[in-house]
Amino acid sequence: MQKKQNYLTKQQLFQNLSKRTGLSKKNITLLFSELLDVIRENIKKSGHEKFVLPGFFKLTTKKIPAQKEKEGINPFTKQKMLFKAKPESNKVKIKLLKNLRDIAK
Repeated sequence: MQKKQNYLTKQQLFQNLSKRTGLSKKNITLLFSELLDVIRENIKKSGHEKFVLPGFFKLTTKKIPAQKEKEGINPFTKQKMLFKAKPESNKVKIKLLKNLRDIAK
């Protein structure tokens, strides 16, 4: 027995947009691909920490510095232990803008 999906799949979304706009699914696929490339270029290559898709969302990134190995206390066993070092990473936050927040209510 399969679970019922309560969201559109990528293909369903592209087909729905194709019907509404009159554009081919190929053009819509290309549009989404290019949008993803623009976001990637804006954040990775140019080093911007924010990207805004007007009317939809604001995406922000923040670099989390590497952490050294450290000694601490396990909160469950109350014994001393060594916490592993963590490499540098990026944290990504997405904030819905007013139009989408109103729809989600």
